[in-house]
Amino acid sequence: MMERAPDVDVGPGVDTPGVSHRRLGETPDASARMTVFWAEGLPVGHVLTGSDGVSRTAPKPAQGAARKLQGAPGTVSVVICTRDRPGELRRCLSSLPSQTLAPLEVIVVDNASATGETKAVALEAGVIYVREDRPGLDYARNTGAAAAHGDIVAYTDDDVLLHPSWLENMAAAFDAPEVGAVTGLVLPAELATPAQLHFETYWSFGRGYERKDFTPKAFMALRNAYPAWEIGAGASMAFRRTVFAAVGGFDERLDVGRAGCSGDSEFWYRLLAGGYVCRYEPTSVAFHYHRNTEDGLAGQLFHYMRGHSAALLVQFERTGRVGNLKRAFLGLPLRYGRRALRRSQPRDLYLEREVRGYLSGLGYYLAGPKRP
Repeated sequence: MMERAPDVDVGPGVDTPGVSHRRLGETPDASARMTVFWAEGLPVGHVLTGSDGVSRTAPKPAQGAARKLQGAPGTVSVVICTRDRPGELRRCLSSLPSQTLAPLEVIVVDNASATGETKAVALEAGVIYVREDRPGLDYARNTGAAAAHGDIVAYTDDDVLLHPSWLENMAAAFDAPEVGAVTGLVLPAELATPAQLHFETYWSFGRGYERKDFTPKAFMALRNAYPAWEIGAGASMAFRRTVFAAVGGFDERLDVGRAGCSGDSEFWYRLLAGGYVCRYEPTSVAFHYHRNTEDGLAGQLFHYMRGHSAALLVQFERTGRVGNLKRAFLGLPLRYGRRALRRSQPRDLYLEREVRGYLSGLGYYLAGPKRP
């Protein structure tokens, strides 16, 4: 057994309750927590245990994942969309000065905040402040893209802390002209409550420790709905600025403030349909603060499924690919029926909220405005 390595510098210098960080080969604790293994300053694997000490996931650490990428192909703008969360925004902005790649600009898009605190925090940090009065995350994302001047537009959320090499490795992953989007590895910033542990166990933003390319060829070959939601998380994503002119902006019917979610995955889906590669790059690391209460998590899962079912219909509307309808009206009902029969499983604690969200999303799309 290896001894604990002293003074391991693994993250952005913040406390992460319930999350420990160790060099590859160290032995994790058996308590309810997530242990992330690092090599050469980059994450290579993790073990997640529940309060009962049972391992929920224990992936084999990726060999060769701890690699430094070289060079960013152009300038990068960072966009943070926020609404009435000045404390979270200040915390997120605090992790930007330590980035190993300095952004061309940092743009805070204030999505209809009720007070002037968001503006005050942005101006205090010396970043660009833009106001978007139409409530809805994708209105704000599109406003940020329109204000950006960089060759690459990188998005993060106000409830995120950024690893120092987040932006450098995100930008460097655009190493081929066909790569239109890149997402990064999102780890939990804390696992201090049962709600946070439940989310990380069953709904994690993490997509593993190996680079993955999602290609138009694979997209076209799949008859079922393409799982664009597996590409990454909107909390850590970037795009060539030119793709917005090529395929349009984020669909403003989706995501927070509208359908509830999936504006990011619908946009990745559209990029694949337009011939672009979407890349998952795990050396670009961010830390996300999950909802810490059961009520907050229940509401989040409701809106996740509301946004997901609405996005499936938006994807069919835009591309005519019937796999989206098959998932919306056949695959998901069958899945929920099977889960209802085994309701005692821990994953199904919020099953009713998921189903209500799914039905609400179908109703939202069918009753709402279609594509302009």
